[in-house]
Amino acid sequence: MTTTGTGEGFGAVTWWGFSPALDLQMKCLGRSMEHMHCLEDGTPELNVLLVGSGDGRHLLKTICQAHRWPQRQLNIYIVENNAEVLGRQLLFLTLALESPQQMGLQEKSEAFLELFGNSLIRSQTAAYLQEKAHLFIDCITDLEFQHCRMPLLDLTALKFKERDQLEGIFKFWRSPDPKVFQIDKMWDIRNRQYLGTRYDSRRGAYDWDLTMKLHDRGAGVISRQEYCRWREKGVAFELREGIYDFPNKSLASGLLLRLKGEKVPARGYWGDVATGPFIAFGTESEDQSLMKTANGVHTKTAQDISLHNITALFHELATNTRYSPPPAAAERPECQITEVDEAEEEEEERREPAGGSGTEEGTGTLLSKQQKPKDKECNSICPKNVSIHFLPLACVKDLHHKSKYQKLFNLVSFSCSMVHLLTPELKLICAPKATLLVEQTKYMVDLRKEQISNFVVRVTELAKEAGFTPFGTVDCEKDAFARFELQDEQ
Repeated sequence: MTTTGTGEGFGAVTWWGFSPALDLQMKCLGRSMEHMHCLEDGTPELNVLLVGSGDGRHLLKTICQAHRWPQRQLNIYIVENNAEVLGRQLLFLTLALESPQQMGLQEKSEAFLELFGNSLIRSQTAAYLQEKAHLFIDCITDLEFQHCRMPLLDLTALKFKERDQLEGIFKFWRSPDPKVFQIDKMWDIRNRQYLGTRYDSRRGAYDWDLTMKLHDRGAGVISRQEYCRWREKGVAFELREGIYDFPNKSLASGLLLRLKGEKVPARGYWGDVATGPFIAFGTESEDQSLMKTANGVHTKTAQDISLHNITALFHELATNTRYSPPPAAAERPECQITEVDEAEEEEEERREPAGGSGTEEGTGTLLSKQQKPKDKECNSICPKNVSIHFLPLACVKDLHHKSKYQKLFNLVSFSCSMVHLLTPELKLICAPKATLLVEQTKYMVDLRKEQISNFVVRVTELAKEAGFTPFGTVDCEKDAFARFELQDEQ
């Protein structure tokens, strides 16, 4: 990694996407699915390559809604350019697959959004991150154990160097000392660096970016209060009346900084400080009642919509049925409200680490639990017909050299930050009539409209060089993705 882009709002690490989560089966063209391979029992295989999705949002939505589609074997391959991003995807996947007996739906959804979009998290969420770091170290150093605990995940393609990197990342996550990652100070440094002379009048800068850019480009549901809070402190989701004072160590990454002519590695927060984590799950919903407006103002916030969408996805993953929100508290009997509140309080106490607000004594108790012998039993949700493969970092340009990847993928998705890997060799690993999705830059606050338009032109050129032609037209001001189809070889 280099220092390129650290002065820009989007940063050098893509912690969250700049487009809404997709059910990839919905976006895969019909002609692409006609060329799926079949297993011996006749089950068709849909092979998907995700390049730089960053936060695993497409992966989660696709596997959570797989029950809506005819039975297929879903093989999803993931390529990132940062080991820290892979670590976060493993964290989110593990959290999503927690069994209902281990973690309630509300608790799971709230923990996900905290870890996903907050610089500071509650003590019990920090304890969960630390607890899972122990599990991940066991998984990354013992692939047999990993296969037993998470049978749908395949890490065998990762290089030894990358597994060592991940082990180091997880050891950092499990550190009980919150002072090793003072993200509140790091956030302010990034903010000052990004805003420069505008820092003293930053509230005006926040309002301009929100109303004249994000709202103007279709993200009007993001409220001023939640956006300004995130821009100021990095806390996007405040879902409980708790204290958000523990650093979210999953947002730490390394960067090479040039000091006195030499490159020096530095751990810090090098991600987005301009757009925010609201786009992925908080700007669209199947429940259109969440998108209502009154007097031109949205009645729900991006936080409300994000929580609903994540809750719905996790419910579908656990039950294979669509989610129906419970009735509002005012519509429930008084005794039922009391029971729910008591159950939630008991659940909070169970998740609260010993020592109250996350003191070192509490962390020590958590660590002692992890010193027990490894439990190889899989106690998590295990979706059928799903396999997830983590591939080596930035390996797209090399995949065509391996026969098992040639003419394999029915759908390939590129993030806007990884589009430089869209080369002519891509067509060699794509099945006939494959679908290509490329994330657009409409929600990147730093870019002007002409830059967004030029990006679409450049992407179309790269796709054409790789043998793909546009499927339909792309409106760079409205569409979050451009879609292409692989043409037959002449």
